[in-house]
Amino acid sequence: MHILIIGAAGMIGRKLTHRILADRRVSDREITRLTLADVVDPAVPPGAATAIETRAADLSLPGVAESLVAARPDLIFHLAGIVSGEAEANFAKGYRVNLDGTHLLFEAIRAEAARAPYRPRLVFTSSIAVFGAPFPARIGDEFFTTPLTSYGTQKAIGELLLADYSRRGFFDGLGIRLPTICIRPGKPNAAASGFFSNILREPLIGREAVLPVSESVRHWFASPRAAIGFLIHAATLDLGRVGPRRNLNLPGLSATVGEEIEALRRVAGDKAASLIRREADPVIERIVSGWATDFDARRALALGFRAETSFDEIIRAHIEDELGENI
Repeated sequence: MHILIIGAAGMIGRKLTHRILADRRVSDREITRLTLADVVDPAVPPGAATAIETRAADLSLPGVAESLVAARPDLIFHLAGIVSGEAEANFAKGYRVNLDGTHLLFEAIRAEAARAPYRPRLVFTSSIAVFGAPFPARIGDEFFTTPLTSYGTQKAIGELLLADYSRRGFFDGLGIRLPTICIRPGKPNAAASGFFSNILREPLIGREAVLPVSESVRHWFASPRAAIGFLIHAATLDLGRVGPRRNLNLPGLSATVGEEIEALRRVAGDKAASLIRREADPVIERIVSGWATDFDARRALALGFRAETSFDEIIRAHIEDELGENI
């Protein structure tokens, strides 16, 4: 089985790569080849027994998607994109990377299938940003997508394309609307949602973190550990059970910033919680105010997707996976 991961240098891509190499198979199929692609050359994990090729490639440039698909990978994870804050700040770049790159990939698969029978599984990481206010109490899969950010618009268009290309039989696609992933390891990034991770990750290592919104802000979360589980499950799921609606709200946890902080206090103590500094940012407040806060993920749960049910679990998963169980 040949797997292609586009966006392999990012946090989710790196963790997915390690999981795939550890398992050495997806469902009952042994992995024989792994191609890792991103705008920067992805690092190869040491000691990998599987044949690995890395590519520094910008999916939004002409010819790149065709070159990646030419080897006819059986499974494609499309994780590539720029984050919400950057997409809002740089309109042209957001559409080039998040939309044009996706469309070029889909077209490359269609062109490859026209030459000889070819129908890969494609897992596309979408976002809850495809939804815009006003919201019902809980958002189900049937709620219409009216995004209020450029990033959400780009992801929503990608979802429509994925559904149509799958309907036409060019590939077997599944779009998974990831909750905000928390706690993201590493350094703060340009995502408007980055503070949700920052206010937990930094205090856990004794550093101050800035909270740009009020503690009453509510959002929808899952851990990186859950996200990797989502991707692996999406790659192996019987799509006959999914039907024609190929984009799913995934399970997660609805919590306020205040509840995040209280969970931090329970797990790591008052000293960690005291490292959060309140500093309002009207731009972040405006972006976050247009995001959904709670979801009905019964369809995904019935299909076997799973996530955490408390913020204590999310924090402990980070401590175990990233901090060697040391605070």
